[in-house]
Parts: sequence; C-alpha cells; structure tokens
Amino acid sequence: MPAPKIDGQRLWQSLMDMAQHGATPKGGVCRLTLTDIDKAGRDTFVDWCRQAGMTIRVDRVGNILARREGSDPAAKPIVTGSHLDSQPTGGKFDGVYGVLAGLEVVRSLNDQGITTDAPIEVVVWTNEEGSRFSPAMMGSGVYGGAFTLEEILDKRDIDGKRLGDELDRIGYAGDLDPTSHEMAAYFEAHIEQGPILEAADLPIGVVTHAQGQRWHEITVTGMESHAGPTPMAVRKDALVGAAKIIQRVNEIGHQFQPGACATVGFIESKPNSRNVIPGSVFLTTDLRHPNDATLTDMDEDLKSFCNTLADEAGLTIDVKDFWYFPPTPFDEKLVGLVGQGANVHGLASQKIISGAGHDAVYVSRRVPTAMIFTPCEDGISHNEIENAKPEDLEAGCNVLLHAMLEAAGWRREGHNL
Repeated sequence: MPAPKIDGQRLWQSLMDMAQHGATPKGGVCRLTLTDIDKAGRDTFVDWCRQAGMTIRVDRVGNILARREGSDPAAKPIVTGSHLDSQPTGGKFDGVYGVLAGLEVVRSLNDQGITTDAPIEVVVWTNEEGSRFSPAMMGSGVYGGAFTLEEILDKRDIDGKRLGDELDRIGYAGDLDPTSHEMAAYFEAHIEQGPILEAADLPIGVVTHAQGQRWHEITVTGMESHAGPTPMAVRKDALVGAAKIIQRVNEIGHQFQPGACATVGFIESKPNSRNVIPGSVFLTTDLRHPNDATLTDMDEDLKSFCNTLADEAGLTIDVKDFWYFPPTPFDEKLVGLVGQGANVHGLASQKIISGAGHDAVYVSRRVPTAMIFTPCEDGISHNEIENAKPEDLEAGCNVLLHAMLEAAGWRREGHNL
C-alpha cells in the first residue's frame, strides 16, 4: 500500500491565500502580533479548521488549538504547528508554513479516510517573532514554563499598549489555562532560514537540536557636549564606545567558530542631534552557539570587554542579561521518525542544527519534540523576498504526515495497519 501523501497544490494555495493578510508591495507580509491583520489571519485559520471538522479552543495567552479527534479518547494528542505573526518586513513562509502544513495533514487524512488512534492537533502559538512585544516565543514560552502568564499579559508594545488588552480587543483572550494542555508529541515544520539545505541540494533537514542563545541589552552612558568646542581628548562619547562594542561583538562571532553567530540588531543614540556628542546609546546583542560552554565563553568575553572599555574610556556601561535559553536537543525517537519519513518518500536529507529559535524549543521542555526543515531561496528569511519552492514545501509536509501518523497510530478505511 502506498504511503499517504498530502495535496501539495492545496498547501501552496493556502499559503498564498494566507499571505494576503498583511501583504506588502515587495511580496512579503507584515502581520504583527495581535493587530487587526493578525486577527484576520487567525480568523481565516479558524474558519479553515472548522471546515475540516476540527474543534477550536483558545487559551489565555491566545494560543489556538485545533483538534481532530482520534479513536482513543484517552490518548494524548500528537501536535504540530508554529506561528502566524511576522516581522514588520517578513516573508510568506516563516512560521505560517508550519501551521498550514499541519492543517494540510488533517485535510489529507480526511480525504483519504484515515483514522488515527490519538487525536491530531494543530496549534498557533502567540507572538513567536517578538517584533511588537518582546521577548520572542511568548505563547510557547508560557506553555513551556519559561514565562508566567501574568508577566506576558502585562508586556507592552512601543506605544504602551498592553498585550492582555490587545488579546481582548481582537477576541483571542481564551479561558483555557495555557499550561494545562497535554501532548504526547510535538512536531514543527519550518523553512530553514539558512543556506545549508539549498547549497547541498537537499529537500529535507532532520533537525537534531537548536542552538543556545543569549540576548543582552546594553546601555552606554557618556556625556553630551557641543561638537565644536569640546576637544577630542576630553570627550566621553557614548556612540564611539558603542561602536567599539559593536565591533567586538562581530569579532566574537568570528572568534568562536565553528557554529558561533553574534549580532547587534538594534541601536538608539541620544540626543541624536548632528552637533551634539552622544551622551547615551542603547543597543542589543544576540549571541548564539550550539555548545552551551562556548556560548558562556562568548557571554563572558563580551562582558569583560565592556568592563575594560568603561574604565579606559570613562564611560558607564550597563550590560543587562535579557534572554537566555540553552542548546536544546530534540527527542531521538521523534527525530528518527522524521528521518524515516524522508526515507519512505524517497527524499534525500541530512541532520541539521537549528540556527534560529522556534516555538519547538520551549515546547520541548515539556513534550518530546522534533523539527523538519525545508530549504528557502538563498537562505533568506525575515525579509519580504523570502521564498521557497512548492515541491520542497510539499516534501516537508509529506515527512510531517508520516511522522505524525507513526506517532499517533493509524488505519485507512477498509484496512488495518
């Protein structure tokens, strides 16, 4: 009997239809968390799930849980999903592919008369991107115990709007306890957001684990002064100090190879006037490595450099630890099912480490978890030109279908499997 497959054309059309919510002129999307556009995307997903016979629940942090019942009412569900929110200049596939691949799994099960022992669920996690509200991965973080519900509901955006109030406003403040939901296994399909699979001409990445991350917020304080009369030798220029930190962050990324990434992604200088020496600069750093000991060394290098620079330049430099999670190994059995799925469908694959953070990282704190990567063009993501081939997305969804069926137990109408 041939292995069940999904409908690749329907999956692609669903992705293109969802991309109309927040479509940008350059072909990407801007679907920021808990905006009216995010609500429209959520509403469309819920409508599609109900048309597929699924029931919908929403928890108090806004995570959406869509359920297809199994034959065993006592079994914990096999779950897949990702997120629908995007970066301000985001692409059509980041996150949303994992959500709609899960929906396509359910639609295909319905088409082919396949019954699973365990229920199948598709989840939309709230605010994975962390663009409007920080930090990232809030919905899965509450589920995984990284954050409390109360602290997340009280987060505010740059305009002072409270996350909990915005959930109420768009109608996605549910009554389910976000930590109460039980899962037997969690799979997440995602574009790679890097160049490795495309360079190797491989359609499937079997993700073994996600690298660790340390984020910092750094405030450099000097002294504002007139750009003309103030001699160079006596200046306390916060922006010059920040520039040296930025350079050191880049050096750290190169020094701790293989595997290190180091980025300054945000900088704000005050008073930001062309003839005033900057008195204060705020910047963020993002350090990543698959080895936790090396990541710790990177963190210590940065802080040591900042301490030395402060003394030498007469600056005050405050380094705040903003966010940390360690390298995360995924479940060996579920990773094996992903690899098996690639083999069953005759798809070449390789093991790969996730360079980005995903909801799967926090979910894995409570639930056996695995991820499936598919290539994206030139490895570009978090960009309106983000692109992926329909056949690669179809391949990844077929692997997801196989892994979920093997985890759930299944049978086709007229057959016992």
